[in-house]
Amino acid sequence: MYHTMDDLNPKEVTLLEGFWKERNHLLADVIIPYQWDTLNNRTEGVPLSHAVENFRIAAKELEGIPGGTIFQDSDVAKWIEAASYSLMFQPNSELEASIDELVRLIEKSQHSNGYVNTFFTAKGIEQRWSDLEMGHELYCAGHLIEASITYYQATGKRRLMDVMIRYANLIAEEFGPEKGKLHAYDGHPEIEIALYRLAAASDDERYMNLADYFMNIRGSVRTMYATTNAEGARKPKSRWFEADYFVADKPIRSMTEVTGHAVRAMYLYAGMTDQCRHTGEPELWETLTELWNNLAQKRVYITGAIGSQSHGERFTVDYDLPPDRGYTETCASIGLVFWAWRMSLIDMDSRYADMIERAMYNGALSGISLDGKTYFYVNPLEIIPSITTFRHDMEHVLPHRAGWFDCACCPTNIARLIGSIGKYIYSFTDTHVYIHQYISSEAEVPLGNQKVSILQETKYPWNGEMHLTMHMQGSVQVSLSLRKPHWCDDFKLLVNGTEWDGWHMEKGYITIDRVWASSDTVALELEMPAKFFQADSRILDYCGKTALMRGPLVYCLEEIDNGAQLQELLIDQHGDIKVEEGVIQSSPTTTLLLDGYRETLRVEELYEPVRQNKRTKVRIKAIPYFQWGNRAKDQEMRVWFRTV
Repeated sequence: MYHTMDDLNPKEVTLLEGFWKERNHLLADVIIPYQWDTLNNRTEGVPLSHAVENFRIAAKELEGIPGGTIFQDSDVAKWIEAASYSLMFQPNSELEASIDELVRLIEKSQHSNGYVNTFFTAKGIEQRWSDLEMGHELYCAGHLIEASITYYQATGKRRLMDVMIRYANLIAEEFGPEKGKLHAYDGHPEIEIALYRLAAASDDERYMNLADYFMNIRGSVRTMYATTNAEGARKPKSRWFEADYFVADKPIRSMTEVTGHAVRAMYLYAGMTDQCRHTGEPELWETLTELWNNLAQKRVYITGAIGSQSHGERFTVDYDLPPDRGYTETCASIGLVFWAWRMSLIDMDSRYADMIERAMYNGALSGISLDGKTYFYVNPLEIIPSITTFRHDMEHVLPHRAGWFDCACCPTNIARLIGSIGKYIYSFTDTHVYIHQYISSEAEVPLGNQKVSILQETKYPWNGEMHLTMHMQGSVQVSLSLRKPHWCDDFKLLVNGTEWDGWHMEKGYITIDRVWASSDTVALELEMPAKFFQADSRILDYCGKTALMRGPLVYCLEEIDNGAQLQELLIDQHGDIKVEEGVIQSSPTTTLLLDGYRETLRVEELYEPVRQNKRTKVRIKAIPYFQWGNRAKDQEMRVWFRTV
């Protein structure tokens, strides 16, 4: 049916000077230490985490009961994973010692049967699997498994991975299709993608088979509550939401539209794609393609944000994408990156890498401040603080980033995305190399019987120029494919300094088939003007409005630059656009200065007959969306605006 691609471990990719190396320095120097202090309840002025403390309690080194959410263990797991990626980028013996101490606590908290979970350890592990809808046990297990694999890849230390293998073995003993086992699945997918990773890392197909089981039973059993052939269904607790919230209202192969809790959906679809990669099942691929098309064409924001309703943190219906009250959770955009990457390893179509680019530069990266210490859980595309802080239906939207949250899934998740960014740049077969993301980096890619070193240099996303140098022992026949981003209308390609027209377009990739020699170079110059985008008129809030992009970056207007009442501004689409380089909070930026007008109408009766409104010429400033909210708190912001 199709051929799957291979990808590189982030440890095999070295980030070079540029956008993402700067963010990985921030990760190592600020984000990881700040989050470690917060997980240990040492950060003032933020909600207490209790996450590390909970493992001390479970290890019987501290008295008390676990604090925080029922899934607090996952914060520790994602921090370990982010810290492990950081060790790949920048070795740090003190950080490694902190992780080792956590590993010791996790191992000490493990029960003799292999079970690991601080909440149900306190409650009594005989209660395990009693609340699979909202208990998040397998979700936490999945994150701990992923953390253990990444830490092993970073350091070669197997201790945590061995702990989690014992836990995975327990899960395999207690869940499955066999008589006497639990016929159930978790309310929040995550264990599935973790088990697929564990199967590859341990070379043990039992974990792949268990992941397949969790996938195949989903939606075919009406609830997530554990059932056994011997005991029948356990009595469920009161249900918070219907089955579609859990993305469990139907078997996975019967799904036709993205639905339910947005993060759950993304993790499930990522797992489905992992399953499809190893089975090659046409029916499953058709389902995944239909789901992708529904999301990409009808249910995703221009920023790569997803989830348009706060109730259930979920998808709603086609074209319902409100800019000011959508949920647009940081974790959901990160989950979209996970799913899109897996799709790209099956179908080498640029639309998946385009979506990764859209989400990571906009919907995900907006979730963390430029100094690395404050976060958005929800990433609105429009905000008027005086309204947002008053309306009940907007209580989930903060007008400024927070230092932490009671439910703090997003901070550690954005940390691990930043740390793992190297894995999304390249993929390959024996005869083909794909460049999906333009990120300054160096990587060794195995091609046939030799390794080819690829050096990529670029100032992306600030400009569209990219330069590749290839080094190898001898010549090699290989196809090199470079993504032409969806926003790019024109480009220039040079091979060894000479303009090259011997390329062909292959599903959105500029592909060169030739014999390469060591020190051969490729230069790609992507045209990167500022461009206005319009939306399908069925999206009610954007009808008659436009958004602004330059390259992969969505731009927005902020009150600090343009004054209050941003809705009064009209941008002249045909006017002058000036691109200016600068800094925002010591971080490089490219701002856009645009011609426009302010149209102010003040009436005595609130409503009056239409008349010619006065327009005053103004110069309007736009900044990259991911950088909004870093210069002042509680400021108006909007992505969609009127034009003339």
